[in-house]
Amino acid sequence: MSETANSKSSDGLIDKLNIPLADGEGDQTEVGNYFVANYPPFSFWDREDTEQEQIHEVLNSPSPEDTNLGVYFHIPFCRKRCHFCYFRVYTDKNSNEINAYLDAGIKEFERYAQTSYLAGRKPQFVYFGGGTPSYLSINQLTDLTNRMKDLFPWDETEEVAFECEPGTLTEKKLEALRDIGVTRLSLGIENFDDHILEVNGRAHRSKEAFRALGFANTLGFDQVNIDLIAGMMDETEDNWKRCVETAIEQSPDCVTIYQMEIPYNTTIYKEMKASGRITAPVANWHTKREWVDWAFDKFQEAGYTVNSAYTVVKNPETTKFIYRDSLWEGADLLSAGVASFGHFGGVHYQNQADVGPYMTQVDKGELPIFRSYKTNAEERFIREFVLQLKLGRTSLQYFRDKYGVDPEARFPAELASLKEQGYFSIDNGDIVVSRDGLLQIDRLLHGFFLEEHRDARYT
Repeated sequence: MSETANSKSSDGLIDKLNIPLADGEGDQTEVGNYFVANYPPFSFWDREDTEQEQIHEVLNSPSPEDTNLGVYFHIPFCRKRCHFCYFRVYTDKNSNEINAYLDAGIKEFERYAQTSYLAGRKPQFVYFGGGTPSYLSINQLTDLTNRMKDLFPWDETEEVAFECEPGTLTEKKLEALRDIGVTRLSLGIENFDDHILEVNGRAHRSKEAFRALGFANTLGFDQVNIDLIAGMMDETEDNWKRCVETAIEQSPDCVTIYQMEIPYNTTIYKEMKASGRITAPVANWHTKREWVDWAFDKFQEAGYTVNSAYTVVKNPETTKFIYRDSLWEGADLLSAGVASFGHFGGVHYQNQADVGPYMTQVDKGELPIFRSYKTNAEERFIREFVLQLKLGRTSLQYFRDKYGVDPEARFPAELASLKEQGYFSIDNGDIVVSRDGLLQIDRLLHGFFLEEHRDARYT
C-alpha cells in the first residue's frame, strides 16, 4: 500500500503567514520534539534482532500478578493530514483497505492472546488513538471492538478512551461509541476559530465542533474531554482568549492543553526545510507559556482544577485519567497497529512504521515489531520519576518503596537547582512543581536523564 497524501506539503504555507517571533535567544520554536512521552527516548531504541528477542522472552514468561495491563490500538486513518501532525496517518485508503487493516490488527491481538504472558489477562484500560479512530464507520467500530473483547475481555476495564475528530461524528456514531463501552470521549477540537483551523490544516470547522459537543453532552459519557493547542499558526492573544472562554462555556469534564511544537516529519517542517528557515511560524515559547498560564487561571476561576502540566478537570473526585496514571506507574501496554508503541516487563517496542511491512508480517503470523529497547532498573526508575513529575506533585516515598532509590539522594544537584529557581519545592515528602515549572516541565525533565540520553529531542 502506498502513502501519498501524507508526503505532500502545502503550497507556500509558511510564506502566507506573518508571525512575530521573540528576540530572546533560545525562545523561538525550533524543530524537534520537546514533549517527553517516554524514557529512554525513542531515538535510542534498537532495530537489532537480539534486542527484539527480548520481547519474545517476556511474552514466553509467566503472567505477572501485580502489573496492570492496558490495550492500545492505532487507527491511522484521517480525512486530512494536519500541518503539525507527525503521527503515522493515511488519508487515501478506501473501505476495503481499512477493513483489511482492521483484520490485521485483530490477527496481531490474536497472536498476543496466545502468549503465556498475556493469555487470560483483562485490560485495566483500553485506548483508541490515531489518526482518527472516529473515522471508522459504525459497523467497522462494532465489529472491531466485539472481536477485541473476545480476546481481551472488557468486563473489568475501568476506562475506554477514544479519540475523535469532530467532523467525523454524528449522533448515531456517538450513540454507537457509548454502547460499545467508551467512557472517555476525547474531542480534538484544538481551536474554535475557523481561520486558525484552516491555516493549520484541520479537517473540521467550529460548527462541527459545537455539534459534536452538543450530541456528546446528552449521551451520558463518563468523561468528555476537549483538546486545545496554544500557539497554533496565525494565532493571536485575542484569539487564544476567545478560544479558552468558549471552551469554558461548553463546560467539558476536562480540557487538555498542548503547547504547539514542530516535530520532524510535519508539513510545517518540510516547508521550513525547503525555505531554509530555522524557527517555526508559530508563537515563541514564552508567549505559549503565558497563554497557557492565563488559561489555567481562567479555568480555575470557572471551578476547574489543574491536575497536570496539560490538563484541567471540573471534578477531580470523579474525573480520572486511568490510562495516564497507570502507564506512568509502570503498567504493561499491549499496543497493536502500524507504528504503535508498547511495552511488557520493562521491554519497549514499536511496530513497523509503514502499513505495507506491518501487514506483511502479520499475515505471516509474526509480531510486526520494528525496534525495541530493554530497560534496566535505573531507566525504569527514571522513566516513572520524570513522567510523574508532570502531574505537579509526586511522592518521594513511592520511589523509595518501589525502587529502593531516594530521588533526593539520586539527583541532589538537579533538585537543588530547580528549587533555587523556584520550579520545585518539597512539601510533606512530596516534590511539588510550581506553576512556572509546570508550564515548561518537558524542558526541565532532561536534567534527570542519564548523560547518554540527553539532548535527544533533535534526533
